[in-house]
Amino acid sequence: MEKNQIMAEVQEIFRDVLDNEDIVLSNETVADDIEEWDSLTHIQLVVAVEKHFKIKFTSKEILMWKNVGEMIDCIAAK
Repeated sequence: MEKNQIMAEVQEIFRDVLDNEDIVLSNETVADDIEEWDSLTHIQLVVAVEKHFKIKFTSKEILMWKNVGEMIDCIAAK
């Protein structure tokens, strides 16, 4: 799957989980860029992404992400 397709699908997951249709993600997006994105919603986002793509992340992978682009790279690698 192409990274731009993954990004589009992840963006829809973020909009759904955070209940904000105005969210536009980029590779550089971080939690501080999105008001609704806190530690609790981070867990919800990770679970939703795992379910959507039928994959599992290790806690080490999740902790290493510095931005959405790194999450996308991790999804693409699986």
